[in-house]
Amino acid sequence: MAKTFYTIYVIELSKRVFTENTKFRNANPQFNGVLQCVYVGMTSKTPQERFLQHKTGYINKKGHKLSANIVEKYGLYLRPSLYTHIDPFLNRAEALKAEEQISLELRREGYAVWFN
Repeated sequence: MAKTFYTIYVIELSKRVFTENTKFRNANPQFNGVLQCVYVGMTSKTPQERFLQHKTGYINKKGHKLSANIVEKYGLYLRPSLYTHIDPFLNRAEALKAEEQISLELRREGYAVWFN
């Protein structure tokens, strides 16, 4: 059986998310509007497949919505320059931890970031 790898991906969001979404704005009090608003996620699919799931409001066979509302509404495109240097992870727990660490790092750099 093939080994599952988990990769981190970053999606640029429309800057409208900062003015229209209170939760997003409250999560990013450091944002000064110079850099972009982004969503950081992790997936066992390709980043392209995962982005498409977000944008189409994908619902799995069990009836669970797998897309983030914030990406469905405000997602513009993938930002490979912010994630292709990150090696894949062998398990979900490591990838989730990395997702949070990368999100916080991008916030420190001046991006407005959403992750879950």
